[in-house]
Amino acid sequence: MSHIEHILNRPDTYIGSVQKMNELMWIVKNGKMIQKEIEYVPAFFKIFDDILVNAADNIQRNNQTYKMSSLRVEIGNQISVKNDGQPIPVEIHKEYQLYVPELIFGVSLTGSNFDDTEKRVVGGRNGYGAKLTNVYSSEFSVEVCDGSNYLKQVWSNNMSNKQIPIIKQMKKDPFVQITYKPDFKRFGMNEIEEDTQALLVRRVYDMAGIYGNRINVYLNDEKIPINSFQKYVDLYLPSNSIKIYDKEMTTPRWEVVVSYSATQFQHVSFVNSIFTSKGGTHVTHVTDKLIQEIQNEMKSNKKYKHLEVQKYQIKQSLWIFVNCLINNPTFDSQTKENLTTRVTDFGGTDEEKFKVTEKFSKALIKTDIIETIFQQAKAKADAKLNKQLKGTKTSKLHGIEKLDDANDAGKKNSEFCTLILTEGDSAKALAMAGIDIVGRDRYGVFPLKGKLLNVREASVKQIMDNEEIQNLIKIIGLQKDREYGDLKSLRYGSVMIMTDQDIDGSHIKGLIINFIHHFWPSLLKYKGFLKEFVTPLIKATKGNQTIPFFTVQDFNKFAQIQDIKSWKIKYYKGLGTSDDLEAQEYFRNLISHTIQFRYDNEEDDQSIDLCFNKKKANDRKQWLAQYNHDLYVDHTQKELGYQDFIHKELIHFSMADNIRSIPSLMDGLKPGQRKVLFACFKRNLKQEIKVVQLGGYIAEHSAYHHGDISLVTTIIGMAQNFVGSNNINLLLPRGQFGSRAMGGKDHASARYISTVLNKITRYIFPEQDDHVVKYIEDDGEMVEPEYYVPIIPMSLVNGAEGIGTGWSTSIQNYNPVELVEQIKKRLNGEQFDNLTPYYRNFDGNIETQPNGNSLVKGIIECNEETDIVTIKELPIKKWTKNYKEWLDKEISQEGNPIMDLREYHTKYKIHFEIQMTEGYVSQLKNPYEYFKLVTPFSNNNMVLFDGQNKIKKFESIAEILEEFYQVRLQFYQKRKDYLLSKLDREVQLLHNKSRFIKMVISEEIRLKNVKKADLVQQLDKNQFTRFSQLITVNSTKMQAFGDSKNPKKNVDDNDTSEASDDEQVSKKKPENTENQQNNKTTLDISDYNYLLSMPLFSLTNEKVLKLEDELNSKLQAKNKLFTKEIAAMWIEDLNKFLEVYDEMVNIESKLINQAEKLPKDQKKKNVKKKNVQDGMQIEQEGKKKVNKKSNQNEKQNENSPKNQSNRKIRSLKENKSQEN
Repeated sequence: MSHIEHILNRPDTYIGSVQKMNELMWIVKNGKMIQKEIEYVPAFFKIFDDILVNAADNIQRNNQTYKMSSLRVEIGNQISVKNDGQPIPVEIHKEYQLYVPELIFGVSLTGSNFDDTEKRVVGGRNGYGAKLTNVYSSEFSVEVCDGSNYLKQVWSNNMSNKQIPIIKQMKKDPFVQITYKPDFKRFGMNEIEEDTQALLVRRVYDMAGIYGNRINVYLNDEKIPINSFQKYVDLYLPSNSIKIYDKEMTTPRWEVVVSYSATQFQHVSFVNSIFTSKGGTHVTHVTDKLIQEIQNEMKSNKKYKHLEVQKYQIKQSLWIFVNCLINNPTFDSQTKENLTTRVTDFGGTDEEKFKVTEKFSKALIKTDIIETIFQQAKAKADAKLNKQLKGTKTSKLHGIEKLDDANDAGKKNSEFCTLILTEGDSAKALAMAGIDIVGRDRYGVFPLKGKLLNVREASVKQIMDNEEIQNLIKIIGLQKDREYGDLKSLRYGSVMIMTDQDIDGSHIKGLIINFIHHFWPSLLKYKGFLKEFVTPLIKATKGNQTIPFFTVQDFNKFAQIQDIKSWKIKYYKGLGTSDDLEAQEYFRNLISHTIQFRYDNEEDDQSIDLCFNKKKANDRKQWLAQYNHDLYVDHTQKELGYQDFIHKELIHFSMADNIRSIPSLMDGLKPGQRKVLFACFKRNLKQEIKVVQLGGYIAEHSAYHHGDISLVTTIIGMAQNFVGSNNINLLLPRGQFGSRAMGGKDHASARYISTVLNKITRYIFPEQDDHVVKYIEDDGEMVEPEYYVPIIPMSLVNGAEGIGTGWSTSIQNYNPVELVEQIKKRLNGEQFDNLTPYYRNFDGNIETQPNGNSLVKGIIECNEETDIVTIKELPIKKWTKNYKEWLDKEISQEGNPIMDLREYHTKYKIHFEIQMTEGYVSQLKNPYEYFKLVTPFSNNNMVLFDGQNKIKKFESIAEILEEFYQVRLQFYQKRKDYLLSKLDREVQLLHNKSRFIKMVISEEIRLKNVKKADLVQQLDKNQFTRFSQLITVNSTKMQAFGDSKNPKKNVDDNDTSEASDDEQVSKKKPENTENQQNNKTTLDISDYNYLLSMPLFSLTNEKVLKLEDELNSKLQAKNKLFTKEIAAMWIEDLNKFLEVYDEMVNIESKLINQAEKLPKDQKKKNVKKKNVQDGMQIEQEGKKKVNKKSNQNEKQNENSPKNQSNRKIRSLKENKSQEN
């Protein structure tokens, strides 16, 4: 069998099926593309397409001499395709001894596209192409003019007969024209039928769409009026359809248009002018990138992110038009309908590759495509949710852990059953201890695991995956979207919520109400379907009388009218505090402990939605702005409207949530952090302690009400000092407290790590200020202050992040040295400036934008010779592990230019080395953007609690500084007043002691054989000051806690051994009012204990002289303090702080330099650092030498925030003596 016979007998191998088939295809009708089921022969279409593509390939061979300008196609009884441009030479081939045109079109497996090492972007590749058309033609001719000579060669009878070529000279523009008469009988055809004609015409239109901007395309001598791919796409789309196109995204190799598909994913795609009806890797490549853009938008958009949309759901709504050029494309068959070339082999420079531009992405997002995708996905998810959220009325439930079901649940009397939902297992234990009183037939108990999901804003997946939601639906017997006309279809006719009487308990009640209201609003209208079980928060006992209080406000009112010291007060921090007897008492009086929720009107619906709908964030801000601490629910009533519950009870949680989440402007601390600092100050934490032990101490001494894990996490966070955490860590880390590898999450267990107060902490929070802050009461004991008053705004030093109710905050870190400089300028009468964010030991750059926002940049070095990219710093809060995972993901993607990744990080430094493909680095226009080394920081959400404890949004750093400045000045005046009062008291004490000793020595006062009453009379007569009448020290700390530091100190500051226990009696005297009234003499003696308890050896002239020296010293100190300006006090504190901060930075810099280990291949390049006394100069000079290789890097280091800070420290130190 000859080769031609093989081709004719095995058509499927070469040109596809020669059988007629029906298929839905795009054809041209009345100037538009329509989809129609047509009858055609694939092989017939293939031989036409090969000639057409062969002609179109010539446009890729354009050069300065020859440029293709036209493509002419005629379709009739015979088909003709003609193109100009680069000519085929009319000459004899040296090897084959045939004319070149004859060789190309009449000899199989010949051509110019066989060299796979040469990168070509043409359609032909296998050496068959036009020869197959020749084989399947009854007559086939080729006419070629190369500009000088003309050749015409004719074949007939399926290329088996060849005529002698006609050759002549012809001075004419080069052209190639193929004309052939198909051998219709081999296709089961008699002529070109209407459907086939329409399909061939559409392929000519394809060429106009692909190349219309470069050549003119003619069909039967009529020019096709399409001159761009965009206009070609218009043929497919209705006039008002979505069409997304960005000229900037069009490259010499890629042109993409996107529209919406209402039915399923559609594409019209071309590779090197070949119509790929089945798509392939090029379509997948484009589609995946577009899907990623849509997914990113849906994840970041509040409206869409709660619904998890799968890729296929996005894809089915897209209609993609792709026109691309691929190097040496490969297909899964000779029909070339499906591209199989790997993305990495597509070819092209970086600029020529397909990338989604920001403009295109924004245009895509603005269309209705995303909304449509969302609605379709939501509809499917809702249908699935409806099917899953369906309970049934059954008498037996199995598989629900910890459920104690009522005996009648799901039976005839189920509507009279009550399900008690408790806050955790301990609350369930309380309910089970008392449930026997009311019986198990109609009461069931189920403990909740913490707080219920906010179903109003949860995704469908979250709801379906939430075991607790599923259990509640099964237990109660609920069915989604059902309007309940009665309660008979439910397993329980009512739900009783049993939580702690604190704000978190209120939140749990609100979440349960929200759950029912969102899915079954009709149930809320049944009075009593939802109830709450209330227990006392506080009990006051006196004798046989016990008074319960359900709110703190109720108790405070009682305390104002009663002598509270005569009552025994017990705080019930949780339901677990009550014992079994109390539980039984509660259930005996169940009616008095039950409040039914009541639905009144639509305002109830609006109030619930206000609290739990994320879209109502601004409304919640206004709601909280009207917060009144004294407005609360009366728990003695039997019914409670939902509106009242929201506005009088739940609002307290919402405000407390903000207090927990948003720090104070003054100390930059949240309550949990403030409790940690308070406990550390109280313990005078100078010795290391295990974090877990410190957590226990804090919980005991600061009334900490939350979990151990939360407390330990807070302690660890306050001790972290890696780049991106604290500029000044108030606690020192001893052990593994986490690193920038995982943003601190890689810390060791609290059992294994220790901490201690940082030395600098007390320079920021001077001990003297502990006596002027306002302490708060919690559970009947005095604990931490409302806020501390550091000498610099710690809310700026360490920044702030938090999300509360209606409010959130985000504040960057700032340089403590610059803050000191700004405060000094303000004390000088100048105004505050807006500052640039600063993170200690960050080597990158932070650029401030005109709008006050910032751009944080890492450090990157690009070596074009080796194609190695070195990353030496990441943007703030871009953690190393996450960045490595992103790089690994990029490497794994086909077509990505990253070939290899090496890591040389140390504890303190980042070091990635990335090997790129050859020549890629030189093409990188913006390496910062490509490697995601730029992070924007916004100053548009700077929210803090101000000096009056009001939540406030600040517009600038200068505004925060001004607020801090004004409040801090007031506290310096309070500190001065405290110190003066303390000195006054000490002067008074010393004066009385000195005079007393003198009078004893001179025997003006007789102590021997004198009655106590007479002794008191002598002291009164000589006008000695009673202890109770000494000048009061203006100390909030002493008022809150007493002089617990050293009660003996008032006897003699320098000689505490002389003090006796009676001194403490004197100080505790005010508490014993009843005894004092009954025994006046005891009162008198104790009031003079500070004199009479002095040892005998104090009654000497030497002691008098010592006391007088101390007295003079105190008077001088008082006079000096009295004349000192508070501004000078502040500057003095700032200078002391700078000294310690400078010391801290120097020590840290030396540690970094000592621990720093460069990669092996860089050790040889390391320059020996000059031994400079100042540690920061060591680091700075060393960096300059290492980075001389890169001018860009050197500039970055000179301008880096860290080096600027170091220079400021030295500058301020030099000027400090002048200030003093």
